[in-house]
Amino acid sequence: MYQYIVGVLKEVEPQYITVETNGIGYLIMVPNPFRFEHNKENEVKIHTELIVREDSHTLYGFNSRDEKVLFRSLLQVTGIGPKSAMAILAASTPDEIIRAVETEDEKYMQKFPGVGKKTASQIILDLKGKLGHVDASPESPDVDGNDHFISEALLALEALGYSRRELKRIEKHLGKESFGSVDEAVKRGLKYLVQ
Repeated sequence: MYQYIVGVLKEVEPQYITVETNGIGYLIMVPNPFRFEHNKENEVKIHTELIVREDSHTLYGFNSRDEKVLFRSLLQVTGIGPKSAMAILAASTPDEIIRAVETEDEKYMQKFPGVGKKTASQIILDLKGKLGHVDASPESPDVDGNDHFISEALLALEALGYSRRELKRIEKHLGKESFGSVDEAVKRGLKYLVQ
């Protein structure tokens, strides 16, 4: 229904962003909201997908058209719903996901929350040879405040389905490092979580 929305980025929360256009604020679920943080109060173009269920109408948003296409492809896999697809996209780039699918790297696919051996095999079986090549590396935000980056990253990881116990375990590791953005801290946190 909506191909994309162009408007001013008003809010960045752990699970969603709010984009205002013509006096209407659209709540858009995105894979990693903090990828957009550097654009706050600026005009953005968000590629969108509206998913209508009996009990909800949810607008999902993406940094690029390629990311949106990959989201749609993941939804075609048995056992993958919007939440799992978003968690996969939040934790990796489309190129990395495609590489894992094409090289049948089940171990890589299993690092995502809610993706076990069976689901990883199903993703590879259903998508191998069908994804083509995409390049959708997000820009890195430029903000300061290491503690802020770490606390926001932990909230984002919790929103992706990681338990408080798992996050407590990686918090001390993150505290020893320096980050230039929340997105950086999220990616590093994911690396610790899958070790």
